[in-house]
Amino acid sequence: MNQLNSLIIEGNVVRAPEMKETANGFKTCTVPLAVNRFYKNTQGDGVNEVSYFNVETFGKMAEICEKNCEKGRGLRVVGRLKQNRWKTADGKTSSRVTIIAEHLEFKKKMTKPETAEALAAMAEANQAALEEEIQMENSSEESVENMAEAAVF
Repeated sequence: MNQLNSLIIEGNVVRAPEMKETANGFKTCTVPLAVNRFYKNTQGDGVNEVSYFNVETFGKMAEICEKNCEKGRGLRVVGRLKQNRWKTADGKTSSRVTIIAEHLEFKKKMTKPETAEALAAMAEANQAALEEEIQMENSSEESVENMAEAAVF
């Protein structure tokens, strides 16, 4: 039985994608993606955390990425994680986790001032959505508890 391996990630392209072609002519393209996360630490200060990921695309999607993934372009990826393992020259085992894209959505390319403003707005919207989700979850738990109590009596 297959286990669940699915993700949605959104970020900005860091540099031009790297296109490769296998010996039998199959095209692959690697797109480096930066994902920003804003949060407040325990002192209440805003913190910007950046994570970098490589997204791999194949076939026709690789050709589309090569044409459309310019530096700074926003990209939403629906895909899965893949771990590659190999032995180094000195016999040590190494591994790297990459994202295999199954669906892509291209976003508007932002300039530097727009990027900071847009990311700050996204962080606020994400925080508001998270707070709303927590409130809904709490009210759902209360409803379930009330129904359980009513069923007992």
